[in-house]
Amino acid sequence: MTLQKILLVEDEQAIADAVVFALQSEGLAVRHCLYAERALECLRQEEFHLALLDVGLPDMSGFDVLRQLRAVSMIPAMMLTARNDEIDRVLGLELGADDYVTKPFSSRELVARVRAHLRRAALQRHDPAHEAPLRQGVFELDSASASIHFCAQKLNLTKAEYGILCKLLTNARRVLSRAQLQDNPCNHDSDALERTVDAHIKALRAKLKQVDATRDPIQTRRGFGYCLDPA
Repeated sequence: MTLQKILLVEDEQAIADAVVFALQSEGLAVRHCLYAERALECLRQEEFHLALLDVGLPDMSGFDVLRQLRAVSMIPAMMLTARNDEIDRVLGLELGADDYVTKPFSSRELVARVRAHLRRAALQRHDPAHEAPLRQGVFELDSASASIHFCAQKLNLTKAEYGILCKLLTNARRVLSRAQLQDNPCNHDSDALERTVDAHIKALRAKLKQVDATRDPIQTRRGFGYCLDPA
């Protein structure tokens, strides 16, 4: 059986050594890069199942690495950072990050998060429901290509926006809480979760308005969450 391969981009050797040891102890293969440029070369040459990206790299921001990663791959990406600023978390999520881990962190918790994202990605790859396009009113969801069309126009979505809109579409006219819309079971900060989901919803509404300003399919149910009317 092929080992699942993790790309770790971290310039602090002590942290990298601890992460590599923890992941390898769990039977995962790890490719460690000290610099962003080397990591981008590895992404072009090898296939990875998940990326761990330090935000503060010496040659390039981890956000820049994430942008280039998302241009070619939708593998899970987790950001590692010494800062806990909300603006950094929101930026990372809007660029397509799946998770955000603040230093110092527990190696055991990091491994648990990595495992959770790997399991979710594997289920999405093998779930037959993700193969046939789903049509809901003026929306069309094609899970095989991870794309959503609105009024026959393809939406340019981040991974987080795609995930939220996908859940709203597959649960059309049902009210979903912010916790249900946030695909991060390890996030226990309810205030941060609400702000993050609200930011993604705001961005989604703006993108839908660009296609058809007369429609407003995402509805807010105060005190409960959001629902989508695809008609």
